[in-house]
Amino acid sequence: MEKNKKKLWGGRFSKPTNSSVEHFTESLSVDIRLYKYDIKGSIAHAEMLAKTGIISRKDSARIIGGLKKIGADIEKCDFRFSVSDEDIHMAIERALTGKIGEAAKKLHTARSRNDQVALDMKMYLKDAAKQIISLIGVLQEKVAEKAYVYADTVFPGMTHMQLAMPVTFGHYLLSFIYMFERDKERMEGLFSRLDEMPLGSCALAGTSLPIDRDYVAKKLGFSKVSRNSMDAVADRDYIIEMLSAISLTGIHLSRLCEDMVFYSSSAVNIISLPEDFCTGSSMMPNKKNPDVAEIVRGKAGGMIGNLVSVLVTMKALPMTYNRDMQEDKKPLFDSIDTISSCLEIMAGLVRGIELNKKVLNELLGSNFGLLATDLAEYLVTKGVPFRDAHHIIGKMMLSEVASRNPLEITIEELRGFSDKFESDSLAVLDIKNSVANKKSQGGTAPVGVKKEIRKWLKKSG
Repeated sequence: MEKNKKKLWGGRFSKPTNSSVEHFTESLSVDIRLYKYDIKGSIAHAEMLAKTGIISRKDSARIIGGLKKIGADIEKCDFRFSVSDEDIHMAIERALTGKIGEAAKKLHTARSRNDQVALDMKMYLKDAAKQIISLIGVLQEKVAEKAYVYADTVFPGMTHMQLAMPVTFGHYLLSFIYMFERDKERMEGLFSRLDEMPLGSCALAGTSLPIDRDYVAKKLGFSKVSRNSMDAVADRDYIIEMLSAISLTGIHLSRLCEDMVFYSSSAVNIISLPEDFCTGSSMMPNKKNPDVAEIVRGKAGGMIGNLVSVLVTMKALPMTYNRDMQEDKKPLFDSIDTISSCLEIMAGLVRGIELNKKVLNELLGSNFGLLATDLAEYLVTKGVPFRDAHHIIGKMMLSEVASRNPLEITIEELRGFSDKFESDSLAVLDIKNSVANKKSQGGTAPVGVKKEIRKWLKKSG
């Protein structure tokens, strides 16, 4: 019984908590990272309690001073945590009682751990979202810089993992910049949901005490307060949204990494990855393995799994707060840490990639099929319906001509398939002309690609 007297909620219980239950139910080992937000929220709460006359200004000042000292102790690693504290909120309140005595018992007036943890999580996620947005921006900058270097360099565009049409490598890289831009937009879109302050909702019903929630919201940088106390403590949508946004970023990184692995493989070898971002084999001395790209690609699965974990945890939970919801933090923190490290490492990898131009030029020069669509569009300019033009070039692909270097093909050979081919058709067989002519908005023409890259570089600068 004496043990439960030390619990801040122990008055109701006549038996001490089983030690195995303490270890099983604690979340302190996970939510310890919330300490700054818990202290910040508690200081604002103490200021409000004094402002409204619920506690004295003297007690409020003692509470605030004690909280600041606890924060400093934690920063200096001079704070003793105990599993019996259960979570970071109780650990701080227990320490506060030890520092300032009876006044500490007034801090939890007009709040519950239910609305307290929701507040801490929202403040934490605001900062986490800003950090992720910043890391995405750095990666975009590195991609744009590399894209500018190769804005004119022809590269084989693929669909279905088959050679399709020529693009520039700069245009290819720009595609990922736009993926990452959507990722930033999703993160930015979270702020309207994160910007609603839940503190003051208490356990689930609000309070009869004359609190000032707007005052606390303003102190903590929230533009509004929650409008329903039950929803405020039961809501975890913002966590699911964060995990969803992170998962999409992870998917985009995994697609970039898959391409890096494929294009750098010895069988293809048109991209060279920086050696300091690769590893070797413990057995085969010839190997240069794209381990960074493979690991980032693999980590996408964990981020998706974390999203599914919280979705399943929240599915069909009764209103309002349930202890199941404690399980939201571990997958959330893991995904935030994972995506942050992935974005940081990929910025370094992208900065060091190079094209193997000799191998690339040999590939481009031996693939007549890359220009098939250009030839079909040429016939369209001569009045041939596209479906007929498509059929004509399809027949050409079955002939001996398709195995030749496009620059070696003669006008006579082309006219063997259609008398619509004229002398100007030979220019279509130059792969550089192919990309230069793709001037439609958003196309791969170098003039447009460079314009887009400059926009991104200016934006990042």
